[in-house]
Amino acid sequence: MAHCHSAGLKMDIPAEAKKIVLAGNPNAGKSVFFNYLTGLYVDVSNYPGTTLEISHGRLGSDVIIDTPGVYGISSFNDEERIARDIILSAGVVLNVVNAVHLERDLFLTQQIIDTGVPVVVALNMMDEAEKRGIRIDVDLLGDLLGVPVIPTVAVRKQGLDRVKAALASARKGNMNPELQQKLTSLINRVGSQAEALLVLEGDPVISERHGLEPGKDREEIYLQRRERVNDIINHVVRETSAGAGFGSILGRWMIKPLTGIPILAAALWAMYQIIGVFIAGTVVGFTEETVMIGKYEPAVRSLVSQFIPANSIPGIILTGEFGLLTMTITYVLGLLMPLVAGFYFFLSLFEDSGYLPRIATLVDRVLTGIGLNGRAIIPLILGFGCVTMASITTRLLSSERERRITIFLLGLAIPCSAQLGVIAGLLAGIGPQFTALYGLVILAVLIIAGTLLNSMLPGKSAELLIDLPPLRLPRVDNVIRKTASKSYMFLKEATPLFALGALIISVFQITGVLAFLQKLLAPVTVGWLKLPPETATAFIMGIVRRDFSAAGLTGMALTPAATLVALITITLFVPCIASILVIFKERGRREAAVMWAGTWVIAFTAGGLVAQLLHAFGNNGNPRGIALASAAFAALVTLALLAHRRLKAATTRT
Repeated sequence: MAHCHSAGLKMDIPAEAKKIVLAGNPNAGKSVFFNYLTGLYVDVSNYPGTTLEISHGRLGSDVIIDTPGVYGISSFNDEERIARDIILSAGVVLNVVNAVHLERDLFLTQQIIDTGVPVVVALNMMDEAEKRGIRIDVDLLGDLLGVPVIPTVAVRKQGLDRVKAALASARKGNMNPELQQKLTSLINRVGSQAEALLVLEGDPVISERHGLEPGKDREEIYLQRRERVNDIINHVVRETSAGAGFGSILGRWMIKPLTGIPILAAALWAMYQIIGVFIAGTVVGFTEETVMIGKYEPAVRSLVSQFIPANSIPGIILTGEFGLLTMTITYVLGLLMPLVAGFYFFLSLFEDSGYLPRIATLVDRVLTGIGLNGRAIIPLILGFGCVTMASITTRLLSSERERRITIFLLGLAIPCSAQLGVIAGLLAGIGPQFTALYGLVILAVLIIAGTLLNSMLPGKSAELLIDLPPLRLPRVDNVIRKTASKSYMFLKEATPLFALGALIISVFQITGVLAFLQKLLAPVTVGWLKLPPETATAFIMGIVRRDFSAAGLTGMALTPAATLVALITITLFVPCIASILVIFKERGRREAAVMWAGTWVIAFTAGGLVAQLLHAFGNNGNPRGIALASAAFAALVTLALLAHRRLKAATTRT
């Protein structure tokens, strides 16, 4: 009898027995295979040093070991570490693959094949794939992978007997010849192909085991593996409408550019009409002007004046222009809250319906141009809700390079829900031509910043690997619950910060600091941005929270051109205090300081450039002048991108 020490599990294994390991992505259906192969006699053991339970049983004289569902075998978490250790000690790996998500699951399949372990692939959930119009050439898939591939529907026990029989014919699969060559030179030093692979991929545990430095090739190997999987998918998968339901067909349309872009444009148009027009106009008009300014503020001033004179310092702080009991409550409840709730309602619809990951798939190719992949659209879209939380979710991205680019773009060009709602309302009041120019400028700044970062930072974006859940009708209770929960969290976070900002501005006003700052910033606000001096107050408020700066503009008498310049500047302006703290935590002091300073420079540069162009061509608001200003800005952006491309090409040649 032998003992299974390499996998960390204490169990007796006959010397002649094979160790058959089940591996697969989460929710691929491994448990059904495990129960079928082992029957009733199953043991469960805690993996040493963890609380994770590993099931193992017998198949005749052989041993079946289950592993946690993982997307790869590395040391990123306990599940991957355990799956890695067990697979490295396997005689045969039965890899259960979800046919619906073949592009995702085959990455793990190819990584297991690259370890040199004999493999059998169970292509599960074939019935679900057929319902979605997915047709898979199983024979060709087996030829390209170089291992037996058995189609199954595990819950109906279809194909399970064939899988059991195929375990005897498991074999090593096909791999990238370039990777094979690298492994050959390392195998003699570590003793096995599997451990040589993990050393090359930079696994610190396996590298330390052999006294070697972790390899630097993980990103290159992962990209090559993803390219190989994509090539296999292109050969073996065909999508048809035959047998597919309307949800599957619509879901497919959403990720194809020809149909997906119009669908996305329609969704964003509906979002703008409801948030930017109806809520920002009708709803906020009632909540802010009728309820808060018309009834609440006079009642509060009347009540407070009975105890504190209105023109005294406490009176000004409590009920003055920036009062804690007047402006703070009016802006938070009357202006911002309806807009935030409207945005979170749409975000919850996108999440609950399964549309959000499809947007990621649709924009993947576009984001590659700025050093990202489609997965980055998730934190970018979440940034329209809250940049602070979105900065934290950049951890789901696969590389430091992508996290760095995404966090900078979030802090620079993505307005949060409250700010976006006010911006949409202000844009709706100045006309479509100014709205179009606003969109052009913000998009151009995002593209230029992303392009420069993509060329300056080493490496390149990883391939997109994302799960596409079934498209379904959102559940009303889920949407309402998510909207209410996120809106409450906004209220809980924003109210004290807004009160702090209002207190600071009131103190500045009383002490004369506000007038001094307005005068100090006049060369920028008045001379360069062509704005009134009091807009400096909005910028100062924006440091506390970005939406406060937008809200501060609503009470100012600005021309359409001045409104546009102010909106561009505050959109690109520095992130709020909470976001800044998160950025410093995520990226470190030096890098975060550079990002923060960069947003100041870019915001005032872009805003001033638009102000100067509008002053030269379209300050009077006529469509022809605005069109000329837009064309001039687009020409400058194009020239900048062309100059950057030529400089990059010249640098590459030298």
